[in-house]
Parts: sequence; structure tokens; C-alpha cells
Amino acid sequence: MPKGLLHPDIPHQKGIFRQLTEKATCFGTDSYHLKKLILQPHRFSEFSLKTPEMFLDFSRQRIDSDLFQTLIRLAKQTNACQSFSDMAGGKMVNTTERRAALHTGTRDFSDNPLKPKLKIDDMDVDSEMNRVNREIKAFSSALHQGRIKGSTGKFFTHAVVIGIGGSYLGCEFAFEALKQSIDPKIMIHFLPNVDIDNFYSVTKKIEPETCLWIVISKSYTTTETMANLAQARLFLKAHGLSPENHLVTVTSKGSPGDDPSNPVLASFHMFDFIGGRFSVTSAVGGVPLSIAFGFDCFERFLKGCHTMDTHALTAPESINIPLVSAMISIWNTFFLNYTAQAIIPYSSGLSKLPAHVQQLYMESTGKHASPDGCFLTQPAGTIIFGEPGTNAQHSFFQLAHQGPAFPIEFIGVVNPAYDGECAKSKGVTNHQELWANMLAQTLALATGKENDTPAKYFPGNRPSSLIIINDLSPESLGNLLSFYEARTVFEGFILGINPFDQFGVELGKVLASDIRKEISLKNQSLNNKLEYEFDHLEDAKKFYLETLFKGSLE
Repeated sequence: MPKGLLHPDIPHQKGIFRQLTEKATCFGTDSYHLKKLILQPHRFSEFSLKTPEMFLDFSRQRIDSDLFQTLIRLAKQTNACQSFSDMAGGKMVNTTERRAALHTGTRDFSDNPLKPKLKIDDMDVDSEMNRVNREIKAFSSALHQGRIKGSTGKFFTHAVVIGIGGSYLGCEFAFEALKQSIDPKIMIHFLPNVDIDNFYSVTKKIEPETCLWIVISKSYTTTETMANLAQARLFLKAHGLSPENHLVTVTSKGSPGDDPSNPVLASFHMFDFIGGRFSVTSAVGGVPLSIAFGFDCFERFLKGCHTMDTHALTAPESINIPLVSAMISIWNTFFLNYTAQAIIPYSSGLSKLPAHVQQLYMESTGKHASPDGCFLTQPAGTIIFGEPGTNAQHSFFQLAHQGPAFPIEFIGVVNPAYDGECAKSKGVTNHQELWANMLAQTLALATGKENDTPAKYFPGNRPSSLIIINDLSPESLGNLLSFYEARTVFEGFILGINPFDQFGVELGKVLASDIRKEISLKNQSLNNKLEYEFDHLEDAKKFYLETLFKGSLE
């Protein structure tokens, strides 16, 4: 893999890096203000890209033709497209963990008989993916037909996903979006947080006898997930139900969750070469989404992903939508020095998308080292956050317009899921009002407004992009998911980092283990009516743990 933009061995005072740095200085002058740039002839057609499933308008980004061509040269120089092809071909692109990264293999519908078989450690990836999907299809079908029931013989009507991070975020996004237009056959709830009140809120929505619990953990050792599993087992037994008749696992082959001596209703395999944040189209998402909507719906979702995967693999750099989006993100972050980016979907059905992309992007690109063990010239990544429009306009858009600037990615849906009769207010329907607000915000951020009163002055020159998808169908949502995955991967390759590892999440886990040990010793002492004090701990730890056990700040 070529050394990327932030590798210390790249001569930063020469070539493309210098050109981009000089161009960023130009863009700080008034002649490059967005209110002037957007008036240039043919700007909209020059800075927009389209496929049948997605439209990307980046004409309100702080770029011009010369800059765009320089960014494309950077993509070519860093060999981003070849690296993406290597990834999809099963090569070991996750070099720090010595693994492939084959999430695209979970939704490969290519029918070319000459296509080489993907093999990982002698495993035929296509065959394994097909096997897992056949098992998901058979199990979800049996549930819907009532051939699999709970301990008391009642049909399952609800399911709870026990999993955290990549084991639920992408699935929750897809579930919340799909249920706008497809009624769930079985309602899904999510239990990621070890907070007991998260568990309590979920149990208030279900009937114990008709609820299935889906435990998702690759290693089946994730602390929060195992704690919630223990709580779920206790809950089932308290209601006189047999846990093995209510539990399903999604885990690695041979893990404790895939042990015949601990029987469950069914166990579905996940694989090391698919990272959690890229796992929505594996059994991680496939089991809950098929249980909720049927396997046919999940398969349509996979096909939507495959369409964007194919575009990302085959489109030239200048018209490759996720690659162009990645280049704009790099320009904004490392040359225009924006420290955050917002994702604002103008669709309540996409309300969980920002949280998923937040993890996908920040866990993938938030790095300070290259794969070959060098510190980068500066840390990679940026802050991602978001909220649906128009809610966001009444939440943080005061800062977006007059506070520290940050790029915004707006997402519009052409056809809403609602197909009933629509009232009109001020001459427009709700959906039309939604679009009016979305389009107005992109223009207002770009142009600003002159006013002699400082409080009413809007500086403008605030970049945004607009992504349009057709609807909230499984195909459109799969396409959107794959776009964000591909964009994140492209950005990682161009920067010269490994977007597939996540060592940064380990330190807190280690420190939590030490504190957990102290709490456990205190619990044991209480059970045995012995004394165990925290006097040996530093003052802060002692205070917090004593407060925890007293149950009061007094």
C-alpha cells in the first residue's frame, strides 16, 4: 500500500501537498467566498455526480476546478482505487491485525463465472456467506411461520439485540429506516448499554414469553454484552422460562457462544475479516433484519450495497461518488482546518444514520500512526455528529451559521414512506416544507447575509454537500450504507492509515478492569459479612466507589 498524505516520509514542501496548502491560502481570500463561487457558470453541473440510486451535489463546497483536479491527482498518487480493489479482492489490507477486510464479500452478487474465488485461509468466502445466509433465511422463515416458539409454546412477537458498538449501530440504523415503509413481523429492540436502566426500559416493552434475545459478539467476551446477557438469563429464569429456548447467538465459529454444551435456539457465524463497524451486511445485521422484515427484504438491502460497491470499484476517480466525497473531507479537514463535520438527514427515518457513521468514521480514521509503525505528521480523522432536519435547525444551527464553521452533509429523500393524503400549510405539504428548509439551509450557509447589526450578520462561506436518494427502500438504504463505508475506506487509504483496526478503544477497557476488580472484592466482602475498604486507592477513586456503595452523595 503506498504511503499516504500524512506519512512522515512524504516531503510535505513539495508536490501535491504544497499545491493544496497554497490553494487553501487562496481560499481564505474574499474572491474565493462561496457566495461568488456558486455564481460561476456551469458550477452545478461541474460539481455534481449521479447514479440511478444517488445524487451528490458538492457545488457548495469551497472548491474550484483547479483544486478538484489536484485532489483527483492526490487520489491517483496514493493509489486509492487500487487499494480498494485489493480490499475487495481479499488481500490483507488490515496489516496491523494481519487480516483481510471483506465486508463487500457479504453482498457480492456478481454473476461472472470467471470471477476468481475469494479465499481466506483456505475458506471459500462466497460459500461461507451463502451458507450463513441460507441458515438465516431458514431460521427467520421458521419464526414467521410459527414453527419455532418460546418455552410456553407462544409465537415470538419481539426480539432484543444484545450487542454494543458495531454489533448494533448499523443494524439499528437500517431497522429504524426500513420500518418506515415495511411493518416489522417481529419488533426489534436494542440493548447496547450496560446501564441497568437500558435493560429496564427494554423489558417494559416486551412480554417475556414471546421475546427472543439475540446476542451479538464476535468473541463472546465483550464485557457489556456479557453483563447484559447475564441479566437477560436472570430475567428469563425469574419468569419461569428456559434461556436456551429464547436465545440466539451471532458469534465466531467455536466461541463460547457457539458451544454445543451451552445450547441455544440457533447460532450464526461471523468472521475475523469483517470488522464490527462494517458488519451490517453480515449475520450481525442479517439475523435481526431478517427476523424483523423477512430474508427477502434483507437480500434487497444487500443488493443495494452491491450496486454502490460496484460503482466504488469501477468508476474513474473523477466520477467516483464515495472517492470524491472522501477527497472533499480530506480537503476540509487537513487544508481548510475544519475540526468537525455534521450529517443532517432530512428524513426522520434516517435518524440513526449519524450515530452509525460517527462510529464507522471516527473509529476507522481516528488514528495517529501509519500501518508501518510511524507517527503521522498530524492525527487523522475529524468529529462526526448529526441530527435529523428540521430538528437540527432548532437545535445547533445558530452555531452552524454564526459560530465556528463546520462542513455539513445534508441528505434528502425524494419519496417519503408515507403515501396517505397530505394536508397543505402555506400552500405546501409537509414533505415539500422539509425540502424547502433543506435547500434554504445549503444556500444560507454558503452566501450568508450582510447586516450592519453584528447579531444579524451572517458571514456565510460555510461549505455543505447535498446527497439525494430515491426513497427508504431496502435498495436505497443499502446503497447509502455502502457509500459511507466506501468513503471512509477511501479516506483511510489516501491518508495512509489502516481504517480497519481500533486499538484506541483498548486503554479504557484495561483501566476499567482494575476498577471492576475493586468493586468485585467489595461485593464479596459484603456477601461474606467482612470489611473491605477502599483506603488504599487514590482520593478520587475512593470517593466515587464509596459513593457507589453508599447509594448517596451524602
